[in-house]
Amino acid sequence: MAVFALFMAAPLAAPRVPPDDKTVLERLPARPSDPAMVELRKLRADLAKAPTDSTAAAGLALRYFRLASSEGDPRYVGYAEAALLPWRGSDAPAEVLFARAVLRQYRHDFDGALKDLERVLQLDPEHVGARSWRAAIFMVQANYAAAERECAALEGRATELLATACHAHVGALTGATRPAYSRLAAAMQRNPQESREARLWALTRLAEMAWRLEDASRAERHFREALALGLTDNFLLAEYSDFLLEQGRPREVVGLLENWVRSDSLLLRLALAERALNLPAAKAHEQALADRFAAAALRGERLHMGEEARFLLQLKGEPRTALGVAAENWKSQREPRDAAVFLEAAAAARDAKAAQPVLRWLELSGFESPALRRLAATLQ
Repeated sequence: MAVFALFMAAPLAAPRVPPDDKTVLERLPARPSDPAMVELRKLRADLAKAPTDSTAAAGLALRYFRLASSEGDPRYVGYAEAALLPWRGSDAPAEVLFARAVLRQYRHDFDGALKDLERVLQLDPEHVGARSWRAAIFMVQANYAAAERECAALEGRATELLATACHAHVGALTGATRPAYSRLAAAMQRNPQESREARLWALTRLAEMAWRLEDASRAERHFREALALGLTDNFLLAEYSDFLLEQGRPREVVGLLENWVRSDSLLLRLALAERALNLPAAKAHEQALADRFAAAALRGERLHMGEEARFLLQLKGEPRTALGVAAENWKSQREPRDAAVFLEAAAAARDAKAAQPVLRWLELSGFESPALRRLAATLQ
């Protein structure tokens, strides 16, 4: 069984090696009555009764993945991967291939994930989840034409809100932010019956678009609407924290994230807010981040290089090192937040040449962000 942990110890400390796969290294924080834990216990029990049931294994793996995504704790991904161990090849059932693809993209194995998703669609051409994840991966890779094709394939298969949100996400990154915003907002109004999860994703995208267009009041309204849904979502908390930091409101970030130190991305935002407020906890949290990034590098699992680059730039004051990490991150992950830290590091290091990949992306994509383009202008 693969078990993954976030290391808080010094980077040169000897790792603890369990004597066997059954040894419990740590129990994740959760109340026994937590609905998510109740559901997990049932899913684990179902799989224990029928260990060769691929549907049960895939269901458990995807539930673990959702916990990892919502809480920012990668250990759940290790548990998810363990549930799928009996099925390793490309001849696995569609539900296992889909779950494995989702876990592979978490590990940034985008090629492996796309291969699995392609096989899922060969087995089940109507699989909405496979289409959606293919679109998401293509967006991360800045392959917008391929993402748009997947969005088109969702029409008539997925709900109107999901298909519209897919198109809007592509449009918002390719020079059509305002029409994308209007289209998605209208779809939200037409579909009030959609699930909280779908509404949260759409509201977060609307907030991003409004923020990018420098409409802070509208962005904040959407962020608060998303938070009011009562769902735990690591990405939403990170985006709203970044918004608050940009607005000069670090104290609100501390209040929002003080109980989220297990998530690397949220701990980074918390440390930035604490540094801005000169709080004593800042140093301890900065050291914890340094230890985690060092441990991840030793394990060969640098899954948060965008955050690592930001840590090096904004907390450690090492622009040249940050630039190297941001450039490496850009090779596989090309989203707006990755572009921002790349340009910020290049500007701080006074290295316009290094920033050329992002500058070309800005030119070719037509991405609309006055703030990012002002930063780019200092490098051209």
